Amino acid sequence: MKKKLVSAVLCTAMLATVLAGCGSSGNDAAPAAAEPAAEEAPAAEEAPAAEEAPAADETAEAPAAKEGGRVIGYTCMDGTNPFFVALEGAIREVVESHGDTLVSMDPANDSNTQIDQIEDLISRDIDLIFVNPVDADGIIPALDMLKEADIPMFGFDTQVGDMSYLISYAGSDNYNAGYVCGKDLAEKCPDGGDILVLDSPTMQSVTDRTDGFLKAIEESGVTFNVVGQQDAQGNQQVANEKATDLLTANPDVVAIFGGNDPTALGAYAAADAAGVTPMIYGVDGSPDVKALLKDTMMEGTGAQSPISIGKTIADTAYKWLDGETVEEFIPIETFLITADNVDDFGTDGWQ
Repeated sequence: MKKKLVSAVLCTAMLATVLAGCGSSGNDAAPAAAEPAAEEAPAAEEAPAAEEAPAADETAEAPAAKEGGRVIGYTCMDGTNPFFVALEGAIREVVESHGDTLVSMDPANDSNTQIDQIEDLISRDIDLIFVNPVDADGIIPALDMLKEADIPMFGFDTQVGDMSYLISYAGSDNYNAGYVCGKDLAEKCPDGGDILVLDSPTMQSVTDRTDGFLKAIEESGVTFNVVGQQDAQGNQQVANEKATDLLTANPDVVAIFGGNDPTALGAYAAADAAGVTPMIYGVDGSPDVKALLKDTMMEGTGAQSPISIGKTIADTAYKWLDGETVEEFIPIETFLITADNVDDFGTDGWQ
């Protein structure tokens, strides 16, 4: 086990999360047009998919550019997450380079708020929308409204419950991002042991990562026992609370897997406060986690590139607007970053 170290980076990240929960958005360049949900929003109710979902209309006529440029909508599950801040910035850069306007919404991880905000975007007569769901199935009613309004939809990072609504989707190979973490754990901890998993069942991306992680340790033949698995909602503060409770009941766990890097950071702080040093894995490849990979219990992160995802889906949307045929599904590579290779990627930004 590596020695415990509470770095200034973690403290800064935790403070930033607390402050972000009190504001309207984590991205000054993209103010939300509606007030976000309360800091601890109630769990979203899952809405059933439409009985007869429409097929993807890849041949739909692209909206013509308006005088003064198109108005394009954007919604993601959590606008304060540094990953989405970077991703939104990449999309915004492409949109504005075409003389268009991006209107961003932050539902603060609340599915009902996301539906209301999408309805508001429709009322603004947007020409196109980039969609990342809080709840893969819960967003379907909003997709129905967008379809009815003839607004083309482009997905990113997390799949919706019915992909036929989307013209195109770009996202990380989330299963592999979790798989490489599980494989690394099995190699470094051949005696196995008890582990904790902090997931987020309503987020398809996190579910895929968790599935990949669990499959990797299963295939390794090493015996690991999941003694606690909780929904951290992809949020650092929630993860800290969940991990604190789980570590109180299970102080001897050898590892903790977090479905994203904010979750891993929350678990890191909880473990440090409890005086224990499990190996901690996250997914994102965020600068905050990369800065902790040397000489701490933060063991690895399944890295992805929000900049690549944002630029890819935005460029794809404009190709479609120009009449080009585009791919329905565009996978973005994921890989493991540990202390052994973090210097290749740096800690001062996203890869």
